[in-house]
Amino acid sequence: MKESSYSDTSNYLGRVRHRKHPSEVSPDADKANRSNLLVNDRNKYKSMLIRAYSSVWMIGGFSFIIYMGHLYIWALIVVVQIFMARELFSLLRRSNEERQLPGFRLLNWHFFFTAMLFTYGRFLTRQLVNTVTSDKLLCQLVSGLIKYQMFICYFLYIAGFVWFILTLKKKMYRYQFSQFAWTHMILLMVFIQSAFTVANIFEGIFWFLLPASLIIINDIAAYFFGFFFGRTPLIKLSPKKTWEGFIGASVTTLLSAFVLANIMGHFQWLTCPRKDLSTGWLHCDPGPLFKPEYFSLPALMHQWFPWKEVAILPVQCHALAFGLFASIIAPFGGFFASGFKRAFKLKDFGDSIPGHGGITDRMDCQMVMAVFAYIYHQSFVMPPSFSVETFLDQIIRNLTIEEQQLLYEQLGNFFQARQWLQA
Repeated sequence: MKESSYSDTSNYLGRVRHRKHPSEVSPDADKANRSNLLVNDRNKYKSMLIRAYSSVWMIGGFSFIIYMGHLYIWALIVVVQIFMARELFSLLRRSNEERQLPGFRLLNWHFFFTAMLFTYGRFLTRQLVNTVTSDKLLCQLVSGLIKYQMFICYFLYIAGFVWFILTLKKKMYRYQFSQFAWTHMILLMVFIQSAFTVANIFEGIFWFLLPASLIIINDIAAYFFGFFFGRTPLIKLSPKKTWEGFIGASVTTLLSAFVLANIMGHFQWLTCPRKDLSTGWLHCDPGPLFKPEYFSLPALMHQWFPWKEVAILPVQCHALAFGLFASIIAPFGGFFASGFKRAFKLKDFGDSIPGHGGITDRMDCQMVMAVFAYIYHQSFVMPPSFSVETFLDQIIRNLTIEEQQLLYEQLGNFFQARQWLQA
């Protein structure tokens, strides 16, 4: 009995002696953990290199299209719209039900191109008319299309609406109506911001390029500041976003806005508005916003700086407003997209761009920024709306060729009578 008790005690003590403390890790396990950390670290840097490589190619291609001019930038916007729509259309699509609805995907694209015709027809009327004024027959055709453009677009939309009703199938009503509503939400998201973007382009590439560049700079700065210094999470919707990245990107964006506005403001190719759809070089009076104003530096600063005065473009003050919005408000477009992807259990909207995801992933903040840039330009930069171009646009849009000729003759008689009275 005693021997049995002694052996049990010794076995227990042996187990206690060989039991490992929770904080102790065997050499093999420690080595495995270190190798895992190294692999993860390599993957982290590999992801950064892929992202950087894609960014270089995108920025290079973007710069080339900017050099080509307004019409090519517009074409780029259209291509971006198509890719965004394709990615968003596929989110709620279920392949097994699509097979039972032949032509349903085609209906989505019918609504898409109808919205494109309506949007750009409204925004680019003046440029289109100025392009074809040299050809009388073509001018009459374009004037007729402009006059009835809204009716044509409405008829195309009603045709799509009737098409949708005729394709309704029993036991699939819920899916079809959800797709119908989803299509209209996509059209709002894609075309509202892109229409404002195109309007900014033809007011001067500057008003498109500066806001877009600030979003790109903010995104890159936030990534690198967060990559190297990020410790404090910023928002639960996007766990990789950090306060360090947000603050570092904000400072970088504000400084970049002030400097870039000065650089871009010296190029007429960027500051002159385009009043037609041609691709030739532009020459214009840049206006007071792009003419330097000189400010004398305080005497105390002369010992640190070799200049006694500095030249600042008035547009640089507006650029600071753009920088502030791009660094503080526009990122919420990205947070919205992150929440949206979480709702659908997605990592990215697509895989069009290595290291970045889909086109929509790159355009989430740009959509918010484009609308702000247009509204800001119209509110604080645009001259009063009563201009020769505005009246000419209304005349071309609403009067027939015969009525325009009659107006021309009456204006001629009016000026002849005024000259006779002054004589």
